[in-house]
Amino acid sequence: MVKTHNLGFPRIGANRELKFALEAYWKQTTPEDALQSTGRQLRAQNWQWQNTLDLTPVGDFSFYDHVLDTSFMLGNIPARFQAQHGASLETYFEVARGRAAGQMTKWFDTNYHYIVPEFSQNTHFTLNAAPLLAQIEEAKTQGVRTKPVLLGPVTYLALGKSTDTSQALDLLDALLPVYGELLNALAAQGIEWVQIDEPLLVTDLAPEWAHALSIAYHTLKSAPVKILLASYFGSLQENTYLAANLPVAGLHIDAVRGRQDITPLLNVLPPHRVLSLGVIDGRNIWKTDLNETLDWLEPIAQRLNNRLWLAPSCSLLHVPVDLNKETQLDPEIHSWLAFAKQKLHELQVLAKALNEGRQAVATELNNNQVASASRLRSTRVHNPSVKLALANLNTNAGTRQSPYAVRAKKQASRLNLPLFPTTTIGSFPQTPEIRRQRKAFRKQEIDVATYEAAMQAEIASCIQAQEALGLDVLVHGEAERNDMVEYFGEHLEGFAFSQFGWVQSYGSRCVKPPIIYGDIQRPKAITVEWMRYAQSLTQRPVKGMLTGPVTLLNWSFVRNDQPRATTCRQLALAMRNEVLDLERAGTHIIQIDEAALREGLPLRKAQWQSYLNWAIEAFRICANGVQDETQIHTHMCYSEFNDIMPFIAQMDADVITIETSRSNMKLLEAFKDFHYPNEIGPGVYDIHSPTLPDAAQMTALIEKAAQYIPVERLWINPDCGLKPRQWAEVNPALRAMVQTAQSLRESIPQRQARSATV
Repeated sequence: MVKTHNLGFPRIGANRELKFALEAYWKQTTPEDALQSTGRQLRAQNWQWQNTLDLTPVGDFSFYDHVLDTSFMLGNIPARFQAQHGASLETYFEVARGRAAGQMTKWFDTNYHYIVPEFSQNTHFTLNAAPLLAQIEEAKTQGVRTKPVLLGPVTYLALGKSTDTSQALDLLDALLPVYGELLNALAAQGIEWVQIDEPLLVTDLAPEWAHALSIAYHTLKSAPVKILLASYFGSLQENTYLAANLPVAGLHIDAVRGRQDITPLLNVLPPHRVLSLGVIDGRNIWKTDLNETLDWLEPIAQRLNNRLWLAPSCSLLHVPVDLNKETQLDPEIHSWLAFAKQKLHELQVLAKALNEGRQAVATELNNNQVASASRLRSTRVHNPSVKLALANLNTNAGTRQSPYAVRAKKQASRLNLPLFPTTTIGSFPQTPEIRRQRKAFRKQEIDVATYEAAMQAEIASCIQAQEALGLDVLVHGEAERNDMVEYFGEHLEGFAFSQFGWVQSYGSRCVKPPIIYGDIQRPKAITVEWMRYAQSLTQRPVKGMLTGPVTLLNWSFVRNDQPRATTCRQLALAMRNEVLDLERAGTHIIQIDEAALREGLPLRKAQWQSYLNWAIEAFRICANGVQDETQIHTHMCYSEFNDIMPFIAQMDADVITIETSRSNMKLLEAFKDFHYPNEIGPGVYDIHSPTLPDAAQMTALIEKAAQYIPVERLWINPDCGLKPRQWAEVNPALRAMVQTAQSLRESIPQRQARSATV
């Protein structure tokens, strides 16, 4: 009999209950007991929704981040926090979001962020399994067939960073006994199967890391539990033999992104080993073609019999909870989709078909086939005019008229900015009043004129505040925007939107990715009138703020019936038209955010060039139709850029702003060997933390940056948009930022004035 299981379920709740509970706790309006109660309720609900599975994950729930949970379970709390409150929840949130918070970066190639573990020569590990064991007891009382989920020891070390000259792998010998102790504790709880995640297996493994995996699982093979080793997000490729022969009871692979692994894996898999196939896409929201999947699954099921398990490709953390809540979604598009709960139902249909024959689920298979055929033939998916516009695009569309050195002089003459110009990344706090007005407009409680007047009032207030602070380049604050991707998607054809399709990005930060179902075009200008109004209020330059094509792509649920590169080019052409309309309307600085460029980078380096070629081409198509005098900015946040800096330079943006404050400017070390040719704004204010930096801290960061970037090409700005913060936090932080710029200008000899050196 084929068994079913799941690798993880969304934590946030169908109505974002976790988000609201966390934020109430952080604001000290509810006690810890209330937060813990919400956690128990969410876990109970999640387990109930998964009760048809043969094995249900336990330990996949987290109050902030499962990697941070692992650090606390292993006693690996940074020394600067250990003396405060021990391993308490208060310390946990300090590490996540406090004054000296841990570095945050992307989880492999997803939009989920994790808190980077820190290692040093003084790191030692001690087990604290109490929270996990408590969750197992909770599950048992509810009759859950439990499968604890752990982040594997080798991937954990690979995800971390050393704060000194030590190497993470040097800690493996100290870490493995703690994992052994943990597995013994789970066995004592009556656990039979334990899922250990090693997604590192789908990456380019250096020999020492491959050897570390072998050492780790030969060390843990004597544990009195059965280990299901799970890889996901890609293909095993050359790691197939290694994965198949690690001494574990079962192996899970991503059969959506790595279906090509199956045949070679079957040829080397030991005869006693369970093979779990991730046959349902855990990272996208399209229905699985169940008949097509059964066509290739049935021979495997006949070969493996009860050694075949079925699961989603990865944790369902990356998709929304329940499609049934989407009562306002277009019925035809609704019929093409599956969220977490529906994906588990698909899993059960596949298992029943394999165990009892297709006739046992004939109705479900027929309904699925009707939906798949509907999507394939729908005229709303394919737009011939979009394809024609791409075919007719000039081959020089992605090239600026002049090189940066020529453009920079023209831009300096037009903009007349001081040395160390100050700006923000775009958004300002989304106040309760802004949200109230937007909600009223969405519910048609106010008309268009009333709504636009309210947003204009917010824009005017934002411009006034920035002038009072003394910022050099202003923004309109984005009061009218609900989300940097969703807002633009709402104005483009080919997008659909859910009401409750939230997924976790980090902590309490949830995003609602748009759904790209068809060919994309822009029917009319999107931001021009807002920008024209904002610029009318001030003599200082106001940046036009757009989301770039690669980020629109990577932060959406993307159609899977054509190459992503094609969809990205469609987005680029649509946003190019917006850029040109802004320029014609008198906007002299246009920022095109590509926060997700690095995020979309394939996990295998052999695939980088292909991705970066079309991603950078898309940005250039979008950005580079403007005149020399128009200054193009781009912004990238919370990712490692050092290994792709030459490609970022190929984007040829006049100014790039990046996250560097949380990493203490270490990201800029890439410029030791690579001379970035254009201007750069290394973020000096970590907006993801409520802690306010002072001018001295910001000055120290810019002085570090000046070791790598000439001062005449440095900007001063926050790490990211200010939307999540409150005005009471923003005002003093930006005042300190302006003070930093002023003091730095005074320290630079007059002969280095910007007008003479750019």
